[in-house]
Amino acid sequence: MIEAIEKNLQRGINLLKNISDDEYSNNSIQPYYSSIGCHMRHVLDVFSCVLTGFKNENIDLTIRERNELAEQKTTVGIDYFNKVIDQVCAISNNNLKSEITVSDDLGSGKITVNTTLEAALMQAQSHAIHHYASVGYLIYQLGIELPDADFGFNPTTPKKQEVG
Repeated sequence: MIEAIEKNLQRGINLLKNISDDEYSNNSIQPYYSSIGCHMRHVLDVFSCVLTGFKNENIDLTIRERNELAEQKTTVGIDYFNKVIDQVCAISNNNLKSEITVSDDLGSGKITVNTTLEAALMQAQSHAIHHYASVGYLIYQLGIELPDADFGFNPTTPKKQEVG
């Protein structure tokens, strides 16, 4: 699990190393007018909530960093990615089964559920892949080349067969 998360987060770093700050912070694409940086910062905020909250055995997904520089400057985004990767890689396999609570506002007020760290990390990973797909749309609209062919695809998504 840790290896898969690290690999996915490294994909984000690879993208940021290959785009400009202007491309990263461009929020001109309809219909949501969000930037690549906004999505990346959000992905990292969720991981950060999980990693910070794990220390107290209570993850609150409504308390996010929302560091605007991390969505405007690729260097700050890369630093944030590296910070999260370091923290993820420091998790021991024994800690993955730890019981925790997770709180979030799903639209009708904050609720709290019991779960495990590995389940919270699995959700954060799935959430990251989902946002990478949105980033893929923005990349396409901005005329930027995808960093790799699997960027933004869930591993369980069937690959489209090319007609040859």
